[in-house]
Amino acid sequence: MPMKKTDLEKNKALKLNNAMKLSTADRFGKPGADKLDRREQRKLDQAQGLVPFACKIDGELVATLKARAVDHPGGLSGLLNEVIQRGLGDES
Repeated sequence: MPMKKTDLEKNKALKLNNAMKLSTADRFGKPGADKLDRREQRKLDQAQGLVPFACKIDGELVATLKARAVDHPGGLSGLLNEVIQRGLGDES
């Protein structure tokens, strides 16, 4: 049984959308960054002894931390490690 024209067009659109999602073409002259998927990133974090830790913090404090983390070599995680260690008195 032949497909209707609308069904064919839907299939074409789905194929096109999928191809666009999977494409790793250069964007604006920059090659696509090789990002790790969540599983690989979790394995790397575990190998370093890192553990996810969630908590609720005031919005103004978060904005301040993010602003300071821009210049910190360890990023936000490194800055938080440093601040917490100083706060606990563990200058190691």
